[in-house]
Amino acid sequence: MSTQDSPRIAILGGGIGGLAAAAFLRDKGFDSDVYEQAAALTEVGAGLVIAPNAARLLRRLGVLDRFVKRAVRMEVGWEFRRWENGAVLSAENLEEGCIRLYGEHTYTAHRADLLDALRSAVPEQSIHLGRRCVSVEFDGDQAVLRFEDGETVRPDILIGADGVHSRVRGAVVGPTEARESGICAFRALVPAHKAPEFARRHAQTLWIGPDHHLVHYPVSGDDYINLVAFAPAGTNSVESWTATATVDELLGEFAGWDSRLVDLIRAAETPGRWALLDREPLDRWSRGNATLLGDAAHPMFPFFAQGAAQAIEDGAVLSLCLAADPDHPTAALSRYEELRRRRTARLQEVSHGRSHINHLPDGPEQQARDLRYSQADPLRENGWIYEYDPEGALS
Repeated sequence: MSTQDSPRIAILGGGIGGLAAAAFLRDKGFDSDVYEQAAALTEVGAGLVIAPNAARLLRRLGVLDRFVKRAVRMEVGWEFRRWENGAVLSAENLEEGCIRLYGEHTYTAHRADLLDALRSAVPEQSIHLGRRCVSVEFDGDQAVLRFEDGETVRPDILIGADGVHSRVRGAVVGPTEARESGICAFRALVPAHKAPEFARRHAQTLWIGPDHHLVHYPVSGDDYINLVAFAPAGTNSVESWTATATVDELLGEFAGWDSRLVDLIRAAETPGRWALLDREPLDRWSRGNATLLGDAAHPMFPFFAQGAAQAIEDGAVLSLCLAADPDHPTAALSRYEELRRRRTARLQEVSHGRSHINHLPDGPEQQARDLRYSQADPLRENGWIYEYDPEGALS
C-alpha cells in the first residue's frame, strides 16, 4: 500500500465500540465502513457511566456537548449503602473530585444517547445497516467477510467490534471458552415521576448485601432512573440483552431489603435479565489484517462501569496507531494490541473481583469490608483508570 493510498477499513458492529472506532479514525483522516446487522442503530441495556477517562475522549472528538444534553452529571457522587437499612458505608463527591483530579466530570446516561453522540461524528454514508455477516474467514493473512446478501468484502483492515459473541474473534483466535459465573443481572428503567425522591438525586448509588447488589442512577435528562441488579443465576438466565423477567421476580430477589429500595423496584418497567458469563483475558487480539475491539476483545463484568469507556479508549488508541504508521497496518494493529491488552486485562480482573466483595454474607468479612469502604478514597485509588489518556500511552 503506497503512502497516498487510504486503507479500506471495515468495522463489523455498529454499537458503541464500532462507532467510536469509526469516529476516531475519521478524526485522523481515515474513512471506514461500519457494517451493522440491525436495521436501525438502537441500544438496549439502558444506562451506563461515562467517567473522566471516557469524557475527555468524547470532548476530543467534539461530541461531548451533544452528549451532555441528555446525560446527567454526577453531583452527589458515589454512595455505597447497606442492604437492610440503607446506612451509608462510603460516599464520595464526584462533582468536585473528578474535575480536581482528572479534569472532567462523571456522567450517567442512556446507552442510546451515547450512541447518538458518537454517530454524529461518523458520515452517514459510512454506516451500512441490515448487513448480517454470516462468516469471517482468512485467505492467508487477508480477512474475508461474507454477508447474508451474498456480498464478499476483502478489506485492508478489519476491526471486529461485534460484541461478546463476536464472529471476528472466532476467526482470529478460534473458539473461546466461557464459564458460568453463577450471577445474573437485571436491568430496568423507572420513570422519574414514579421513583422515590432519594433515587432522583444525581448520585450513583450501590446497595450491597448477601449474594446481591443493586445500582441506580438517573439517565435520559433526568426522565428515568436506571436500575441494574445482580443476583444468583437461575436456570432460566441466558446471556442476552433481550431476555426479560418480571417485576415480581426482581422484587423476590430483594425481599427484606430497605423498603425505599423495594419501592423503587416496584415502580420499574419490565426488567431485562441476562446471565454473566466468565471469560479469561485473551492471549492475543490480532491475526493478519484483523483485530478486535470492545467486548469482542475484552468482555468484562460491569462492576467498575468501564465497558463502554474501554471500547472508546480502544477506538482512540487504534486510530493513533494507524495514523503513526499508515503504510504498515499490520504493525499498527500489533502496536494497538500491545498498548491495550494489559490495561483491559487488569480491568477484567478487578471487575471480576468485585463480584465476590460486593456479595459477602453478613459477618466478620463483611464488617471488615464495610470498614475498608468507610476509610477508602476510591476516586484516588482508581486513578489509573480515570487519568488514562491514549495520546500519553503512545508517547
